[in-house]
Amino acid sequence: MSSTSPTVAPPRDPGPSPARRAVAVLLLVPVVVAAALWAFAWPGARTAPRDLPLGVAGPAAAVEPIARSLEQKEGAFEVHRYGDEAAARAAIEDRTVYGAVVATPDGPRLLTASAASPVVAGLLREAVAPGAPEGRPVPVTDVVAAPSGDPRGGVLAATALPLTFAGIASGALVTAFKLRRGPAAATLAGAAVLAAVTVTALAHDWLNVLTGSWWGEAGAVALTVFAVGAGTAGLAALAGPAGMALSSALMVLIGNPFSGAASAPELLPEPAGLIGQWLPPGAGSQLLRSQAYFDGNGSGGDVLVLCLWAGLGLAALLFARRRAGEGVPAVA
Repeated sequence: MSSTSPTVAPPRDPGPSPARRAVAVLLLVPVVVAAALWAFAWPGARTAPRDLPLGVAGPAAAVEPIARSLEQKEGAFEVHRYGDEAAARAAIEDRTVYGAVVATPDGPRLLTASAASPVVAGLLREAVAPGAPEGRPVPVTDVVAAPSGDPRGGVLAATALPLTFAGIASGALVTAFKLRRGPAAATLAGAAVLAAVTVTALAHDWLNVLTGSWWGEAGAVALTVFAVGAGTAGLAALAGPAGMALSSALMVLIGNPFSGAASAPELLPEPAGLIGQWLPPGAGSQLLRSQAYFDGNGSGGDVLVLCLWAGLGLAALLFARRRAGEGVPAVA
C-alpha cells in the first residue's frame, strides 16, 4: 500500500493590511471629490461663447459692419451671412445658427431661438444691445420659443442625468444576470423602449415641456438609453468591474456635465463641448431638443454618435462572449 502525503495548500495572501486600506480610502475620497467638482464646476465657471453660430441678414453694405463687429469679439461667434430675414429664419429653424441679427433702416433687429438655448438667447440680447440706436432697445423676435412649461430649459436639461442612469442600470443588470448575445441585446432594447415611453409620457403629456412629435421624442430617449446601456454592457464584458466603473465615470462625470444640455456645447470651455457631443448624454440631449422643438432638424450627427456607441457596445459584448466561449474546453 502506498501512502500519499497530504497536499499542503500555499498560504493565502492576506493582502494589504487594514491600516493600508484605510489610508487608501482616505487618499481616494479627496481625489474623487476633486474630480467630480472639476467635471461639474469647471464648465459652469468658464461659460462663454466660443465660435457660437450666429447669422447676420440684410443687404451686404448694411450687414458687413455688423459682421465685422461680431467677428472682432475674439472668436466668440461664427458668423453666417444671409441675404434676407427669411433665409435667417430658415437657418434658425434648421438649427444651423442659434440666432441672427437683421440689418434694417431703423437699426439692428434680433432673431433668437430660446428653444435651442435660453442661455444663448439671453447672451445674444446682451451682445447686440450696444449696436442699437441710442435710447432705443433692439427689437427681439423669438423664432422658436421655449415652451411655456419650461421657459428656462431647466426641465429638458434635467432629463440628461436620469437617461444616463437608466442606461447604466440596464447595462449593469444585463451584466449581473449574465445575459449573452441575442437575449442581452433584446433586454437592452426593451429596457430602452420602456424607459422612453415612461419619460415621454411624463415630459410630454404630464409636464408639457416637450412639444414635438411624441414618437420622435420617444425615439430620441430610447436611442440615448440604448447607447448608454450597450456601451456599459460592452465595457463590462471586456474589462469586468473595471469596465463598469469606467463606463459610469465616463457617462456621469464626463458625459453629463460636458453635455451642454443646460446651456449649449459652444458655451463650454474647450475641449469640453466637443468631448460632450461625442458621448451619449450630450448627443442624446441635443437629439431630444431637436425632436421636441425643431421637427428633428439638425439631428443627423447626434443620431450617428448614438448609433456608434450602441453598435460598438453590442460588438464588444459579442466579441467578449465569443472569447469567453473559446476559452472553455470542450467536454468529451
